[in-house]
This record gives sequence, C-alpha cells and structure tokens, in this order.
Amino acid sequence: MAKHVVVVGAGVIGLCTAYYCAQRGWRVTLVERHPQRRDGSSFGNAGMIVPSHFVPLAAPGMVALGLKWMWNPASPFYVKPRLSWDLIDWGLKFWRAATPQHVRRAAPLLRDLSLASRECFEQLAASPGIDFGLVKKGMLLLCKTAHALDEEAGTAKLARELGMAAEVIDARQAAALDAGARMDIAGAVYYSGDCHFRPDRFMARVEGELVAANVQFHWDTEVLGWQVERGRQVRAVKLRGGGAIEADEFILCGGSWSPLALRDLGLKLPLQAGKGYSLTLKQPRQLPTTCSILVEARVAVTPMAEALRFAGTMEIAGLNHDIQPLRVRGIIAAAASYYPEFEPSDFAGVEPWSGLRPCSPDGLPYIGRTAKFDNLSIATGHAMMGMSLGPITGKLMAQVLEGETPQIDLAQLSPDRYGGH
Repeated sequence: MAKHVVVVGAGVIGLCTAYYCAQRGWRVTLVERHPQRRDGSSFGNAGMIVPSHFVPLAAPGMVALGLKWMWNPASPFYVKPRLSWDLIDWGLKFWRAATPQHVRRAAPLLRDLSLASRECFEQLAASPGIDFGLVKKGMLLLCKTAHALDEEAGTAKLARELGMAAEVIDARQAAALDAGARMDIAGAVYYSGDCHFRPDRFMARVEGELVAANVQFHWDTEVLGWQVERGRQVRAVKLRGGGAIEADEFILCGGSWSPLALRDLGLKLPLQAGKGYSLTLKQPRQLPTTCSILVEARVAVTPMAEALRFAGTMEIAGLNHDIQPLRVRGIIAAAASYYPEFEPSDFAGVEPWSGLRPCSPDGLPYIGRTAKFDNLSIATGHAMMGMSLGPITGKLMAQVLEGETPQIDLAQLSPDRYGGH
C-alpha cells in the first residue's frame, strides 16, 4: 500500500508539494485552514517567475533603508513598531544576515532554485489541461532616476557573473521592447529569462490535477496540534473540533501561520508576515506586454490576459489583512508616475487585495526535514518568491520524502538553521 503524507496548507507551496508527492505515488491528504474558495497570498500576487531576484531581502543597505522607512507608513518597506519579542528577534537576525558575505552565499542558491522552478513551470504548462497563461517575454526593471539605474546596473553585472542574461537599456530601447506602454523613465534593466502567468489560474489547474489524482482535501480545517510517539515520530495532526489524521509523513506548508502550528511541538521558526497589496485593472487604458518592476516604488506590474495588476509594498505588521489606504495610494501614485497614461481616477472602485507573505530573517525559504522529528518537514518562508519557487519546492520535498539526494543542496535552507528549539 502506498505511503501516506499529510500536507498542511493549500497555498502554492502546499499544492505543489501535494502534486509532486502524488506524482511519486504517495497517498496525499491536504489540510487547509481556509475554505476552498480562498483568496490568500497565492492568488492576488504579481504572478512572476523571477530568476532575476537572486539577491535576498536581507542584503546590505536594507537595514538602513528599513529604519529610514519605518516611520513612513506609505513607504515600500514598512515595519510597524510594536512590542513583540518575536519581531525584535526577527529584526536582529535580519540585521546579522544583511551582509555582502550572505548575499554571495545566497545568490547562486536563489538562482538555481529559480531556474529549476522555471523549468518546472514550463513542463507543467506543456501538460494537457494545465494552461495558466505562461508568458516568456522577460522582465523590465524600470528606473525613474539615473541613480537607481546605476544601482540596478551593478546588480545586472552580478547577474551576468552568475550566468544570467541582464541588459542595461535606455528609455528608447525599453519602449521598443514594450510598445504597449508609454513610460516615463531614465532607463531599465531587461532580464530575458523571467516570465509571468495567471496565479489564480495556476492554482485552479494544480488543484484540478490533485482532484484527478485522488488527493483528499480537508477544507476549513485548522491544525491545533500534533500527536507524537516515541519522542521522534509524529503520528497524527490534531484538528479543531476533534479528530486527527494519521500518516507516515507530515509536511508543514502553512505560510505565515507556520510558527503557530509548530508551538505544540516546541519548535521555533523565525518568521514574520509581510503584507503585500495589489490592484487589478480589468480594462486598463494601456496594456504593457512585458511584466515590470517599478524600481524606486517597489511595485510589480503584470499583464494578465486583458487585465493589468499592480502589486507592491512589504508591510511587517503581524497576522492581519487590514488594508491601509495610504499604502494603496502609494501604489496608485507609482502607476501614474511611471506610466503617464494612467490617472489616479482609473483606480476608482478597484477593490484592493492584501496577502501575507512568510518572511524569514535571512531572505531564504525553509525547506527540508526538522532534526527533532524523523517524519516532519517544513516548506515555508519564501517571502515574495513563493509563487515563483512553488513548483521546485514541491519537487524538492517529494525527493526528500523518497529518500533521494535533492537536486539542489538544502543545507542553507534547513528549518533548523536558527536552532529550531
């Protein structure tokens, strides 16, 4: 009889993990705290596959920038001041990680993860019935100022040293690459290896594949704890309202709620919820054909069929989906600044979306087994890269369960790298 794995969490990481485990012949049960009709961070995001994002969030200069922006609730990266030991601990770990040495270690790993995930996306897009609107036209990093362009040119140089295509171009060349948009910029960096797609459609297609593979879903079901036997073996997950699900293996893909799910086991996972926002124009007055990043504003722009999505901000403010109008206005202002055809009135009546992205202190995800338990693994902490790295994360977790050597070394991604307990 096939071995049984319980996957906790049905965001993109959980669905992809369930998919690749089912492909390997595992009997899969997926437990999700929200109803099936959900709208978490895997749905309203920018829908980008970004090998260009090889610099971790914890990088030189981010601490100073974060302190500068902390007192401005409209800033792209905002940490809401609050008395929280978890936040203070996370901040200290972030500060220690934001070094050139960390970037040098992390960049090749993030590159390899992204390129492997892009290959997974391409394979999935080629499968019958899994059309999710994959567009392979690259990405433009749009810079309003010469100073920002110079900084991005330095990052592009690092990208080329890592074997990726990155071209610094002027405003005229950027306009030629994306004739569908009039831009007010000093220049751009073009990463031809990036892609974009419809995240909601991707989630629906993968979920459909899981239904076809007889994966068992438990929607609107919260994990309250764990049954442990012989000290090192998880026997079952305990559910709110009573009941439990036994299995041979357990994989926690709980996103920003993962630390809460682990407390019953005495495991600590440094993680903060980074709230992001998006606004989607269903009939935009102009429609770019290439996805872009508005560099100074830290806003992502993605064409999705006939619609256009603007997504941005990183707000460290706890586990809540509260919409801050000031931050929404910042995204709208950025759209009109970089794309002068747009006006703030274009966004009148557009419902803002928010989602919580799980952020580790060093900007690297947690992927792999825990040392404390023989049959518990964790896959979370991807921050803004969750959608981009979803498929490779699921594939790596399936390799771990099968006892194989993962195709990418997971040492730097260990869930125990901060002590665990």
